[in-house]
Amino acid sequence: MNKPKSSGKPERVGHSVKVFCSHKQLSQTGAKAAICSSVSSDEWKATVVKSIDALVTSCVVVPCSFSHTGGNLPSSRLRAMWHDKGKTPDTKGNNIFHSDATLIKDNFKGRTKMLGELSQNNCTLEITEIRNHDNGPFCFRVELVKSEGNEPTKDMFSFVEDCVELNMITEPAEPTLIQPMAATQGEPYTVICSVMHTCPTHVPTLTWNWKTEGIIVYHRLIHSGNWETQSILTFIPEETDDNRELTCTAAFNEKKTSSSKLTLSVKRIENYNHIIIPAVVGIGTALLFGIFCIFMAKKYKNHIAELQNQEGTMWNRLSRLSRRQWVKSLTTLSN
Repeated sequence: MNKPKSSGKPERVGHSVKVFCSHKQLSQTGAKAAICSSVSSDEWKATVVKSIDALVTSCVVVPCSFSHTGGNLPSSRLRAMWHDKGKTPDTKGNNIFHSDATLIKDNFKGRTKMLGELSQNNCTLEITEIRNHDNGPFCFRVELVKSEGNEPTKDMFSFVEDCVELNMITEPAEPTLIQPMAATQGEPYTVICSVMHTCPTHVPTLTWNWKTEGIIVYHRLIHSGNWETQSILTFIPEETDDNRELTCTAAFNEKKTSSSKLTLSVKRIENYNHIIIPAVVGIGTALLFGIFCIFMAKKYKNHIAELQNQEGTMWNRLSRLSRRQWVKSLTTLSN
């Protein structure tokens, strides 16, 4: 569809405001954000993601913010709606969200809600249970109402150039696994599993085919509308873990899953026990044998000394006995 050329001046269309926008291309996903000015005597601006991925059966959160030169207004004086682009927002069949629930399209009832506070200029929209025909584009509209009876005033603004279009994704993104080059037996090892998504209110659940302890989970905003969930697994690999398959599975809104896997390569620690143990046993045996030999040698020497002492004593006794008998014999002869 060809857009009218901007003359640099705002243009009023009925009770809505047609705005002229400057678009900024965001990195990675190609999402676009637009900052737009309204045609009112007071300047209005809005920032809405122009395009965002939405996984069928899951959910999506569309970031949206707006501002008014008059400052923040109380929620009681603001009425919000999201409607099909190019259609009248006051008609029931054209609103995917409305402050008055009776004016929401039947196939969107119970599936949309505003996450932000209008008084804080937050018009962020959540759509759950995404269906393959929820592609949009959808535009945000704000109305100023009287405090009595919630009756609208003439101040109503549709950011018709700030509409979001959903890119229907039927299959979930696969998790990304980040690992060091190789694991070493007995040393801490960390693997990171991460997955991108667009629904921070129902983040994907990441699980491992491993022990549940030692797991840390993080959620972070990458850029407008795109989030990342990380699961960090730390463990101490053993020799038996070599060539083991490690799998990370992402479950989106408990309905669709995807997984990624890797094969562990565990570097073994060199084991010299087959050399050390026999050597220690041999040295110990030799030492014990040496001690035993020394003990036996000393015992043998002591035994010999005792025998020698015993022989000397007997010889002395025999000598004394012989002398006595000789003296006795001489005495007998002399008589």
